[in-house]
Amino acid sequence: MFEFVTSNWILRSLSLLLIFAAVAVTAYFVSNFISRRLRVSRELATFSGVIGNQSSETLTRQRTEGAWARIVKRIEDAGLNLGDTAESEISRQLKAAGFTSPAAPRIYTLIRLLLVFVQPGLYLLYAVSQAEPPSVFQIYISCAILAVLGLYGPNLYIRAKAASRRTEVINGFPDCLDLMLVCVEAGLGLEATLDRVGREMAETHPMVSALLTETTLLMRAGASREDALRKLGENSNVDEIRSFATLLIQSDKLGTSLATTLRVYASEMREARRMRAEEKAHRLPVLLSIPLVVFMLPTMIGVLILPAIVRTIREVMPAF
Repeated sequence: MFEFVTSNWILRSLSLLLIFAAVAVTAYFVSNFISRRLRVSRELATFSGVIGNQSSETLTRQRTEGAWARIVKRIEDAGLNLGDTAESEISRQLKAAGFTSPAAPRIYTLIRLLLVFVQPGLYLLYAVSQAEPPSVFQIYISCAILAVLGLYGPNLYIRAKAASRRTEVINGFPDCLDLMLVCVEAGLGLEATLDRVGREMAETHPMVSALLTETTLLMRAGASREDALRKLGENSNVDEIRSFATLLIQSDKLGTSLATTLRVYASEMREARRMRAEEKAHRLPVLLSIPLVVFMLPTMIGVLILPAIVRTIREVMPAF
């Protein structure tokens, strides 16, 4: 049979065509199966990577704060009180920057003290190690500047981080309101809405997601809806979210439609975000005029005046 197929060119061509078709179909299904598995594995890796990064960041931060807290406890046990008279204000600023640990104010005070003494000490070691050490006046001025930077540097960092966090929360809150409106119109309650929106926004707006998740956990732990919403406004340190929490509390007490409330406030928040973007766009010409005046204007003046100056030096000055 095999010899007959190989001797007849028609049967030989059909056999080769069938073999080619079988190999092509097998390769197609195998490649499709492998590509599907790879796509699923990439999606799972991406999802697990996001969760793993968040978990590792949280665990790293807990370990770091735990180490600093142990250091603070040992120092206070030794007799040095790291408390501050304005500890409530410092705690509020630290919470606005994202540092919610109970030991954060004392850690902040300890870091400021270390920077005040360590930075001038390092500079003194550097100055002593030089072949020609600087004068006493230079050492005094440098140490004073470093001490002032160590005293006010952490405060500037906390303020900058709080402002950055506040901007991120404000920019992401209109999207949160839109999702909440969709969930409420779909029939979910307030607690279920906050839980669902907090889980959905974990990747796009993690700050807003953390605030909503904390509010949901407070409600599940037994706190009243009013207390949980007021806590949301206090923890956010954003006036828009405070107003939103007050609006939800009033809507819950008066029995008005939550969907209507969310729709109106979401429209106002989107309009406010658009106005902030327009404000930044209108500031660009003023900001661009600074480098233009500083760099381009002297060059243009030099290009326009320099030939006249050269001609004056060559022709007018010899005449005098």
